[in-house]
Amino acid sequence: MEIEFAQKTSQNYWTYYSQFCKTPFGKPAKALAQLLLDDDCPTAIFPSKPFLQRCFPDFATNNGTLTVGNKTTFEDGSGRTRNAIELRTAANRVNKILDARAVGMKIFEDYATTWYWILIGLTIAMLLSCMFVILLRFIAGILFWVFMVGVIGIIGYGIWHCYQEYNNLQGRPNSHLSVYDLGIQTDISMYFQLKQTWLAFMIILCILEVFIILMLIFLRERIRISITLLKEGSKAIGYIPTTLIYPILTFTFISICIAYWAVIAIYLATSGVPIYKVIAPEGKCKHENTTCNPEIFNTTEIAKACPKAQCNFAFYGGKSLYHQYVPTFQMFNLFVFFWLINFVIALGQCALAGAFASYYWAFRKPDDIPPYPLFTAFGRAIRYHTGSLAFGSLLLALIQMFKIVLEYLDRRLKDAQNNISKFLQCCLKCCFWCLENVIKYFNRNAYVMIAIYGKNFCRSARDAFNLLMRNILKVAVMDKVTDFVLILGKILVAGCIGMLAFLLFTQRLPMIIEGPTSLNYYWVPLLTVIIGSYLVAHGFFSVYAMCIDTIFICFLEDLERNDGSTERPYYMSQSLLKILKEPTLRAKKQ
Repeated sequence: MEIEFAQKTSQNYWTYYSQFCKTPFGKPAKALAQLLLDDDCPTAIFPSKPFLQRCFPDFATNNGTLTVGNKTTFEDGSGRTRNAIELRTAANRVNKILDARAVGMKIFEDYATTWYWILIGLTIAMLLSCMFVILLRFIAGILFWVFMVGVIGIIGYGIWHCYQEYNNLQGRPNSHLSVYDLGIQTDISMYFQLKQTWLAFMIILCILEVFIILMLIFLRERIRISITLLKEGSKAIGYIPTTLIYPILTFTFISICIAYWAVIAIYLATSGVPIYKVIAPEGKCKHENTTCNPEIFNTTEIAKACPKAQCNFAFYGGKSLYHQYVPTFQMFNLFVFFWLINFVIALGQCALAGAFASYYWAFRKPDDIPPYPLFTAFGRAIRYHTGSLAFGSLLLALIQMFKIVLEYLDRRLKDAQNNISKFLQCCLKCCFWCLENVIKYFNRNAYVMIAIYGKNFCRSARDAFNLLMRNILKVAVMDKVTDFVLILGKILVAGCIGMLAFLLFTQRLPMIIEGPTSLNYYWVPLLTVIIGSYLVAHGFFSVYAMCIDTIFICFLEDLERNDGSTERPYYMSQSLLKILKEPTLRAKKQ
């Protein structure tokens, strides 16, 4: 509207305006109304900034007044005058996205600055985990107490640091505010300026410290048994060191499964033809949301009836029978994804169990251990036990799909639910969670029995269940104490690397090594290093946990099959026999 009158006085107005048209030209070849109707030129121009290939207003403040460019009011292209405050209110949510994008850019900059430090930290975590696994063979008892003291010391340092930060904030303005008063902020560092944040951290760490100390006190009688199992597991890994690199193979297989699922999901989501819908401003068109063809839209009756309407892309789809079942195909693709992931994990557990079982059942260790035990066990699992592994994985995949369906129904019916239905849904979620963990536990032991005897899944699961039930007290104590020790090992590795990373990224080691000095959020690379170190340690210690579980089940089988005589000698080592046989002998005498 402005240009229509202004260009009559000066051609410069039209020259400036035409640069925003699809094809700049010296003077208009059509009437201005026709240019706008054909969507050749924009209806309104104001300063903007690009975001996701769209233009959003570029707001500024002039002497406390909100402006767009140098104006406080402007024409919106439909004959109405708008002020900048109205536009600001309408674009408020978009600005939040822009703020989140700015935070994302800062995080990306932090990663670009510290990526090599992160790799160094993960490498150190790998070496530290490997060193712990090797040392467990010789000084398991000492390392156990190192784990205990180390974890307690790290948590104690965290409590002291939280107290220092809490004490330093005393008397500072606004430090007494609560997290609820502050609300949701994109700048995470603002939460660390509140006393409540550090007090909450300190209370959580104190509870964790007390819990670990109480666990050590009540389980002190079983520590000796755990140390013996750790030594025996370390011996097995020492004789079969290739098992430590097996998690890399599992990670590769899982990555392939994820890529396969993602590609199929994208192909299904984009299958069909693009569907275009009529979009009208302010909904003032009776043809809105009807299907249209963008190539001939301007020549149709809809464009004449609704001059401001546009034919925009809506989604991919169609009306054929295939397109009606695309959601079903997506659900089936997700189910196959769960099945494949569980199968890969089951294959790894069975292969490792077969390798460690070959160590245990070798009468003269290491002379009787077969050559390439891991490779042999992996080939045996692929050749003879694929069906059993697939069946066990199928059970887990079905349970996980039921959980997904429950979660989907919960989200779709969230507003229409009453208290009774919500309670029933929570009970179902809890039951399926418990069932999933129980199935995982028994599947793990069933795979060990498959690796030992080569029977099918159902018979192996039954034998494993009966064996564990006959030795329920040993299982309840031994299994959980050993898991507790390994979890402490993971925490210690992640804690050591995390403490070094914290001192490095916060510039507290300037005399030893100079770290990055221009970080926006130091906690971003810090959390990355801590989580990555924990995952690296988990990869090493998961092999260790499978080794100990296999040796423990083999030990129980050994006790039932043999009696220590010349005709039926025990296959266990003397140290394991001495520690674990004593309670059994006392029980038989009683």
